[in-house]
This record gives sequence, structure tokens and C-alpha cells, in this order.
Amino acid sequence: MMLPTLIFLLFTAVTLIAAASSHFPVYGDIPTFREAQAFRNGRECRRAAWSAAGADHNPAVIHIAMTLDATYLRGSVAGVFSVLQHASCPENIVFHFIATTHRRPELRQTIAATFPSLTFRLYYFDSNLVRGKISYSIRRALDQPLNYARIYLADLLPATVRRIIYFDSDLIVVDDVAKLWSIDLGTHVLGAPEYCHANFTNYFTRRFWIQKRNRIYELGSLPPFLLVFAGDVERVEHRWNQHGLGGDNLEGLCRDLHPGPVSLLHWSGKGKPWLRIDSKKPCPLDSLWAPYDLFRHSSSVSSVFTDS
Repeated sequence: MMLPTLIFLLFTAVTLIAAASSHFPVYGDIPTFREAQAFRNGRECRRAAWSAAGADHNPAVIHIAMTLDATYLRGSVAGVFSVLQHASCPENIVFHFIATTHRRPELRQTIAATFPSLTFRLYYFDSNLVRGKISYSIRRALDQPLNYARIYLADLLPATVRRIIYFDSDLIVVDDVAKLWSIDLGTHVLGAPEYCHANFTNYFTRRFWIQKRNRIYELGSLPPFLLVFAGDVERVEHRWNQHGLGGDNLEGLCRDLHPGPVSLLHWSGKGKPWLRIDSKKPCPLDSLWAPYDLFRHSSSVSSVFTDS
């Protein structure tokens, strides 16, 4: 199976089809965060500036796309912080955030206050684009319009962004993202970690076309995305998606790391580390996420791992 957790898209070479809808609902107030330190390029880095109004694509600039909403903002902030902390040339990274909510000004202000030196842009995703196209899944979070925004990246971003990495909001990067950026996709328009060695072209059978009456997939935007790009994905090492740390989509039970090296930890599944930490029922691997949490939380919550 290919996970579109991190996706390279060559915008000049692919036309993305409109599949379904988006991400996560907004509940309550937008959380506040501690200000992160400024991250500067190493001596070996050549400063690469980027402007949306520029005429040319700059291959030295690393572009990363993520979604933003109040519910998953804590995870997004931790993800950004982890990328910057491990990057050799953090000033060459540009973040492209996508949101559907009317609270975009507040989200923008929160990101700017948390990362004062960050180069980023915030885009609006119109959830009407996917209205009536969402296939309901086993988790409500997978049914939200923003969960499908990745499919529309080529339409949302400036033409000068011809290659991008897409990160979910429940992961941290523990390696230099430049290594991921430098992977050669060959003739493919998309690259992603592979597991299970599944060939999704096998899904295009007579049974597939009964989908409207008798559903055969229940994981939101992932299955149609995989089906569309079946056979046209460059394999990326599994180290770039140590997935499933949030457990399954129903129980969210604790899981261990998969064998092999780790460059990215992904809490896919129901269990999110910030929720388990706040409830004082963390899984062992949640301690790997905690150092990247910039959320202004109480001392009782922040010390949840100190007694272990």
C-alpha cells in the first residue's frame, strides 16, 4: 500500500483529478503556543529566497504543504518544529498551509507568532469543491473536506511551486528533510513510502464499479487517491513513514515501531499523541513526539513522562 503522507507532485507534469473532500472540523478556541527559536542555515547552505510572484522555480527551495485547523493545529505546529529543528538549511524551507475555516486570520497570526522567522503562505480551500463527493469512512476525521485538499494542490499553489512534499498533521520528522526532497522520482509524478507490496491495479475489476451501491473501501481520501495513481508512484524508503503509531482507526491502541531506520514518525490511526498526553494515558512512543510540542500546557501535563 502507498501512503500519501508525504507526496511529491510535479505540477507541470500532472493534472490532478477531483476526487472527494477534506479534513477536520474546528472545535473551540485556537490553542496558543510558545515561540520557537529562530533556525538558521548552516555554513554549507546557500540562501535561497522564494517569492510567489517570482517568474522561475528555484530548486534550492524546499516546499512543504500541510493543512491547518484548530483541532489538529497542535500536531501541525509540532510537525513544523520538527522539520526546522532537523533541517540543515531551515531558511530555505517554505511552508504552504491550507485551511477551510473562516478563522484563517487567527491561524495565520498563530503560526507567525510561534515561528517568527518562518517563510509561509496560507491558502483557502473551498469545501464546496468536494461537496457530495465524500465517501463516509470509519472515522469522522477522515470525512472532512480538508482531508482531500492534497488532491487540489496543483490548483491552489503558485505556478513557481513545481515540486512539493505533503505532510499530515500527526507526524514529526527526525531527519534532514533535504534528503527526502532530493529523491529522484524519475518519470513519476508522485513518490511515497510503500508497504504491503500491494498492486492497486488489481482493484480495477468488475466488482470495483459497484462502489456506489456496495462500498468496498472505508478510509476517506486514501483509497481513491491510491487507485488513481496506481502503478505511477516512485517508491520511497519506509523510514520516511513509520506509520500506524496512532493505532487502528477504531481503538487507537499503542503500537511499536516497525523494524528498520526511522526518519519520520507518523501517528496515523485514531490515537493522537497530544490527546493521550493530556489524558495522562500516553503510549510509550508518544514520548518521542512530546519534545516537539510547543503548546502552552500545565506543568502537570508537561511532566507526564518524567516519572517513567
